[in-house]
Amino acid sequence: MQDQPPAPAGHAGDTPAACPAGPHHPAPEAPGPVPELFSWEFATDPYPAYAWLREHAPVRRTRLPSGVEAWLVTRYGDAKQALADPRLSKNPAHHGQPAHAKSKTGIPGERSANLMTHLLNIDPPDHTRLRRLVSKAFTPRRVAEFAPRVQELTDRLIDQFAEKGQADLIHDFAFPLPIYAICDLLGVPREDQDDFRDWAGMMIRHGGGPRGGVARSVKKMRGYLAELIHRKRLEPGDDLISGLIRASDHGEHLTENEAAAMAFILLFAGFETTVNLIGNGTYALLTHPDQRERLQDSLRDGDTGLLETGLEELLRFDGPVELATWRYATEPLTVGGEDIATGDPVLVVLAAADRDPERFRYPDTLDLSRRDNQHLGYGHGIHYCLGAPLARLEGQTALATLLRRLPDLRLAAEPGDLRWRGGLIMRGLRTLPVEFAPAQRSK
Repeated sequence: MQDQPPAPAGHAGDTPAACPAGPHHPAPEAPGPVPELFSWEFATDPYPAYAWLREHAPVRRTRLPSGVEAWLVTRYGDAKQALADPRLSKNPAHHGQPAHAKSKTGIPGERSANLMTHLLNIDPPDHTRLRRLVSKAFTPRRVAEFAPRVQELTDRLIDQFAEKGQADLIHDFAFPLPIYAICDLLGVPREDQDDFRDWAGMMIRHGGGPRGGVARSVKKMRGYLAELIHRKRLEPGDDLISGLIRASDHGEHLTENEAAAMAFILLFAGFETTVNLIGNGTYALLTHPDQRERLQDSLRDGDTGLLETGLEELLRFDGPVELATWRYATEPLTVGGEDIATGDPVLVVLAAADRDPERFRYPDTLDLSRRDNQHLGYGHGIHYCLGAPLARLEGQTALATLLRRLPDLRLAAEPGDLRWRGGLIMRGLRTLPVEFAPAQRSK
């Protein structure tokens, strides 16, 4: 149990439908109808539906909007077990459903663009080899060295709208920050980074729509990465792509396709998660003014402790990744009392697990000082998010700088009027309109 105080009455964001009383709350006499999943209304607030699933069908076979059938795992204990279970493979080759269903899983276009051999699609020993190579770019030392650049990017983006008194924090801030940061790490020249921003924007805009738009962007990105890898072989630098090439040249057996796939997935997985972390986190603070005020006061006093615990709480409360990426049973197994057949897809619902009242006391209450917070927002096991240190740096820098430079930041729309992007894996806002006192132009 956590050492959190009882949730205050009328706490913003807590409603009877979305806030179980705690682990000993009695279950309803009858479960009632299964809540509708994956509708636009569900996307706005999926947590009541996830609470129903945790209570009545914690491991449930579900037909997804794409027509693919998969098991949804919603309780924390089951989720943690599934994320670390070696019988649940990341390799799509183990998907036992027909070919047309297989084409509807994973990232659109990655198969046709020859970008399948990345960390989200492979198992040991290849996963171990590739992860070891890439992990060198995300050590605490390397991330700390990158902090000044993240701060520079953050301030530059805020400078572009600070005098206007209004902004869309997704388009103007949360989206470009991680794009430019990951491009710098990969070694994409500054003059080419706006192309990456355009391709990444296409991926986000089509997140809940036709897969063709994403696939076209993936194809363009693949062509560019092939050319960039060739240039880096001729003129290597101190960047991640050059490091992957050097590893390949020194006997690590990294093929060009593997290098391109690794660069692609670091960009794909490394930008949208951080876009949503900044967007969802800012939105949560703006709709929980007491917590936002606590954080501003602590930052004003030069204390970063609440910022550090607060970011973890924002990841737990309304994190950027709603469902973990696809897994496939390589043999019959049982999860949460349900028998899963060989070849069945399994999707772990991180958003549901991280609000499980059996693990988190008052799970629907946002408490930035929550200490016992072993959330699953970055996964668990050998596929734990490699870029978590960088995402934490970007998230902490973005939120702290926004609150410091725009202290009266406020929503410029009613929460019910905001729209969340459709899609299966990610959770994020389409827009986040805000207002604030315009900053005075520096002389």
